[in-house]
Amino acid sequence: MREKIVAGNWKMNCDIQEMKTLLNDLKEKDFNDGVKVMVAPSFTNLYLAKEILNDTNIEVAAQNMHEAENGAYTGEISAPMLTSLQVKTVILGHSERRSIFNENNELLASKVKSALAKGLKIIFCIGEELEARKNNKHVEVVKKQLSDSVFTLTEEEWKSITLAYEPVWAIGTGETASPQQAQDMHAEIRKLIADTYSSATAEKVSILYGGSVKPNNAKEIFAMQDVDGGLIGGAALKAEDFTQIVNSF
Repeated sequence: MREKIVAGNWKMNCDIQEMKTLLNDLKEKDFNDGVKVMVAPSFTNLYLAKEILNDTNIEVAAQNMHEAENGAYTGEISAPMLTSLQVKTVILGHSERRSIFNENNELLASKVKSALAKGLKIIFCIGEELEARKNNKHVEVVKKQLSDSVFTLTEEEWKSITLAYEPVWAIGTGETASPQQAQDMHAEIRKLIADTYSSATAEKVSILYGGSVKPNNAKEIFAMQDVDGGLIGGAALKAEDFTQIVNSF
């Protein structure tokens, strides 16, 4: 049985006071027991978020990390820094890290190895932009993203990997992705894992959907056979919306 996960990626939002309000609101909510709930605040808020959520089942994850353990990398955060806070999971390869900060597959492969070496679990993001989708190259793009990074791992290491599929073309573009399009792509991704490793490994990997999941579409999306949850952006910043999404399973 694959783990059901809903992770809120807060991106560069919420100062300390806003975070306190949001997390205290979330603490008052009743979440579906069968779903792992995660929030990923900014690095400046990780320590306090852990403190606030210490008596809950809500996990605090990190949004990114550098591939080196330490060194002259001003403004960066390392895996040992995250584990020293008892952070257990890090998001890597997000479409914004790829497009805005020019993170390529080779760099992401290094980050993945560094994270795994320190015992971190990873939500690894993949997905195609509009041009690739229109040219019917979306599977090819995602295959390369996987092949050049996490497909270099052992089958054992895949126990620490969750994938998040982001149809970049459907986020903030006016284009929309249907639940069936999400299912089709998730099924393709699972087949790629099976072809590279085994069907048994493919069936154990949770694949989250990161294409503008909202309270009004989450139930239909999560009903798809190969969709195991969501990586949530804007809706994760509102306690009521995020709760409705979690409870859409």
